[in-house]
Amino acid sequence: MKRPAPLLPALALLLAACGAPPHAPLASLGKPQPVTRHPILFVHGFNSSGSTWTTMIGNFKKDGWTDTQLFSWSYDTGQSNATTAGLIQQKVDAILDQTGATQVDIISHSMGGLSSRYYLKHLGGDAKVDAWVSLGGPNHGTNFADACWTTSCVEMRQGSSFLTDLNSVDETPGTPRYGTWWSPCDEIINPDSSVPLSGATNTQTACLSHSSLYQNSTVYAQVRDFVQR
Repeated sequence: MKRPAPLLPALALLLAACGAPPHAPLASLGKPQPVTRHPILFVHGFNSSGSTWTTMIGNFKKDGWTDTQLFSWSYDTGQSNATTAGLIQQKVDAILDQTGATQVDIISHSMGGLSSRYYLKHLGGDAKVDAWVSLGGPNHGTNFADACWTTSCVEMRQGSSFLTDLNSVDETPGTPRYGTWWSPCDEIINPDSSVPLSGATNTQTACLSHSSLYQNSTVYAQVRDFVQR
C-alpha cells in the first residue's frame, strides 16, 4: 500500500507557489502588522492653552501611548499664526531629537489648525509630519473673527490675505495624511463649510459644540484610528 506524501514538504511547495519562502515560520503567517505610533504634538486654538488637551491625552494614555509620546504646550494666541508656525517648527524638531522618531503627528483644535498648516506648507513640515488633524479649524475663515482685532484673529477672517495664501494652489500639500472633523452645531466656526479641505479626509460629527470636539469619545476614537494607521 502506497504511503501518502508527507504533509510538510507538500505545504512548503504550496507556500513557494504563493510567493512565500518555504522556510518561513508557520507561526508568522497571517500575523497582524504592528501599529506604528508617532509622537503627537497637540496645538490648541485661540484664547486657550495646552490644558485643552487633558481629556484627549488621558484617552491616548489609556490606549497605550506614553508620556514620552504626547506633547502639549501653550503659546501666545494673539500673535500671527505664521509666528506660531515657527514655534511649531522648533517644537517638532525638539520632539524628533528627544524621541529618535522620524515623523510626528499633529492634532490641532480651532485656530491651531492654521499655524500648523502654515508649518506644513511653508516651513518644511510636510516631510516631518505623518498625520495632521484639524478639529473645528477655521480653514476658510469664520465670521466669529469679525469681532476681534488681534493679528491672529484678523487672519481668521474670511478672505484674509493669510488664508488666501494658505489655501492657494494646494490645500493639503506634500505627503502627510490630512483629516478634518467638523460639527453642524459649532457655534464658533461659521459657516460650517469652512473646516473641510480639498484632499483631506473630512468627517462630519454629531451635533457638538466647538469645545466638545476635543472631548467627545467618538471623535477621539476616530482621531486615534486616523493617526495610527
